[in-house]
Amino acid sequence: MNKIKLGLVDDDFLIVSLLKTFFSQNNKIQVVFDHVDGLALLEYLENSNHLPIDVLLLDLKMKTINGLEVLKEMKERSPETKVIVISSHYQDTTIGFMVKEGVSAFLPKGTSPLELSEIILQVYKNGFYFNDKQVQLLRSQISSKAPKPLIDIENSLTEREIEIVKLLCQQKTAKEIGEVLFITQRTVEGHKNNIFLKIGVKNIAGLIIFALQNQLVNLDELVVM
Repeated sequence: MNKIKLGLVDDDFLIVSLLKTFFSQNNKIQVVFDHVDGLALLEYLENSNHLPIDVLLLDLKMKTINGLEVLKEMKERSPETKVIVISSHYQDTTIGFMVKEGVSAFLPKGTSPLELSEIILQVYKNGFYFNDKQVQLLRSQISSKAPKPLIDIENSLTEREIEIVKLLCQQKTAKEIGEVLFITQRTVEGHKNNIFLKIGVKNIAGLIIFALQNQLVNLDELVVM
């Protein structure tokens, strides 16, 4: 497979340097951007010749612009980029909030580079990563506290779309879903895009929240790697 194009943004130069060196030895990951300033990332995206970033490792606390501001800009400028927030300000109580903001994974500083490599692969393949503890926290933060959204009839999902939602929540790829439903990968991608537009989400993590709130799936059905 092609190497995953990785971006690194952290205000600690040593962390950026060490991670860049570590990932340079990984034959599945290529660091295409690294910096200690989120503004530099936004400038990079404005360059028409910039390499696309598949997965971004993003710190929350930075000097000129914080990680949440960078995340918001990334969702507008590069919506296909999957963002992993890794921060010393990690708190269990904010996992639901971070997922709603559009992150594909939320990790504490101190996560080992080896584990981080596996999480990057999972996020690239499936669009999100939750560990067992986070799934249980999401159960309380999303299922019990978040209001259940109402879908009007005109924007309701079709039976086929509901099937695809359930399979996406099981971390199935478009190719795998196509094989299960006997449709083409391109058709699956088309359905997925329509689903995102209908329910107003930007990534698989947001789709999972929607599916949980509308009882299309439950947390016990989610595949946690």
